Amino acid sequence: MTPITHLTIHCAATPEGRDIKAATISKWDIDKFGQVSYHWVVELDGTARRTLNDSERGAHVGGHNTGNIGVCYVGGVDAAMKPKDTRTEAQKATLRRLVREYKDKYPAIKVLGHRDWPDVKK
Repeated sequence: MTPITHLTIHCAATPEGRDIKAATISKWDIDKFGQVSYHWVVELDGTARRTLNDSERGAHVGGHNTGNIGVCYVGGVDAAMKPKDTRTEAQKATLRRLVREYKDKYPAIKVLGHRDWPDVKK
């Protein structure tokens, strides 16, 4: 899947505080898309779980997955399923670390949110 040109950050759209694990998100993705979607899932406690190798193409941004690392954090909506920044401090620290590591490895990488891609409804 090289070269790596993008890193896209996603939320799992799970209610604030609900402790969903990476394995559950991967199962949902397999059921919906036939494969694991993300390269990393960041759980509430800040644990980053690798779910795809960087050499594998994910299924996280329709039409834009080649060369694109997908990072998903658990949360992203409130109890009424309305968008909300629910990231814990531990998740924020882990997301910053992952972005920094990928920028160090791929200096020209572009970091986007899922909503920043053209023609993506999010």
